[in-house]
Amino acid sequence: MGTYLLLMTLAVLFAGPFAWLVLAALKTKTEWVAIPAKILPENPQWGNFAQALTEINFAAYLGNSLFLSFLYAVLVTFSSAAVGFGFARLRGRGKRPLFMVLLSTMMLPQILTLIPTYVLFARVGLVNTYWPWVLWGLAASPYLVFLFRQFFAAIPAELEDAAIIDGCGYGRIFLQIFLPLSRPVLVTSFLLSFTWIWGDYIAPALFLDPDHTTLSVAISAFYRDPHGNPDTMLQAAAATLYVVPVLVIFLFAQRYFIRGVLSSGVKG
Repeated sequence: MGTYLLLMTLAVLFAGPFAWLVLAALKTKTEWVAIPAKILPENPQWGNFAQALTEINFAAYLGNSLFLSFLYAVLVTFSSAAVGFGFARLRGRGKRPLFMVLLSTMMLPQILTLIPTYVLFARVGLVNTYWPWVLWGLAASPYLVFLFRQFFAAIPAELEDAAIIDGCGYGRIFLQIFLPLSRPVLVTSFLLSFTWIWGDYIAPALFLDPDHTTLSVAISAFYRDPHGNPDTMLQAAAATLYVVPVLVIFLFAQRYFIRGVLSSGVKG
């Protein structure tokens, strides 16, 4: 009983900010600035959602977010799986120290490398293009490499030996045997990397111009009232719509997500 109460409490705490966001989207500006604060709107403003879709080019910015998130997720999932396979199944001198160096990069805050990365991309003419996300995706992710490495290391060596006896090289072993077996981790990697880019604000704001930026930047920057102030109600409505696709994807893929995380910790 105590476990269920704890889980319900945690669920309420995690769902609370989203519920507050929805309620904010349904309020009028007067209700939003009222003191003391009003939790429930007296007359829900459902029109805020329709206005949020038409106030800016919502569909175009949504398309940019979907394209970048999907592109990066596919590339980084495949590249991380390849690197994880190499660390798990290939033999070589210095493999373990190199793996530790890779893991240590997770301790480095990404914000510290953002400005040097911007300078580098600016000098080669890749600012205001989607090429940074392509290169980031091809470079793999240390955390995802760790997930794949743990999963591939737990696969019995007899399966690999049998494939080698049949004449398979490591490329075919990876693509035709190990990759299909890693479906839960593939889904987990895709979901994680998709949400990383979907929720990212800093990189699109820094690397992309306003016409090609993502929905996260558009929501923050482009909803304004006639006086030029942020239109909080429309921002809340747009942010609510912005969260929905990720929630839907997670609800449909959560069993693979949980299985992938659990199976990646089987063997060190």
